Amino acid sequence: MAIVAGIKSLNFWQLFKLAKVLILKPLFIVPTYKATKKTVNVCNAYFGKKHHKNNSTNAFRHALWNFLICKKCYKVSNSIEKTSLWAEKITSLHELLSPNSELAKIMDLHNNRIGRELFENNTSNSIDIITLLEEMMENAVHVNSIEEIKAVQSRLVFIEKLETQL
Repeated sequence: MAIVAGIKSLNFWQLFKLAKVLILKPLFIVPTYKATKKTVNVCNAYFGKKHHKNNSTNAFRHALWNFLICKKCYKVSNSIEKTSLWAEKITSLHELLSPNSELAKIMDLHNNRIGRELFENNTSNSIDIITLLEEMMENAVHVNSIEEIKAVQSRLVFIEKLETQL
């Protein structure tokens, strides 16, 4: 399983940072795990391994991951603010611990924020997040710099074009 493999790849200090964050919100651990697992399963089903690159499918994955963390943790806390802050904290930690380039990290943090904002603006269960993110993915912006990411506020962003986008 990719989640377990990711945790196993962390060094002592990375594990310590992760444990320190998780211990403060123990009721959010299981919902976060379930959201992560569902995100990976959905993305694997829709995109195969393509979502592991810095393309528009990766943007979809990061937004979906944050949305689902918020949604599942909201059931525990019933607080939009707490769940959004938690999702930001845990997914930002993921970026801190991952070996991505600075541009890829900023891209992921941007797409994470989009997912949280979608949750904050659609807390009812009436939203079809998959369809919405598919539409947003089609209008995602190809970027080459951090400045370009900062200039795009409400759209998903990506660095690498898919073969079909070339």
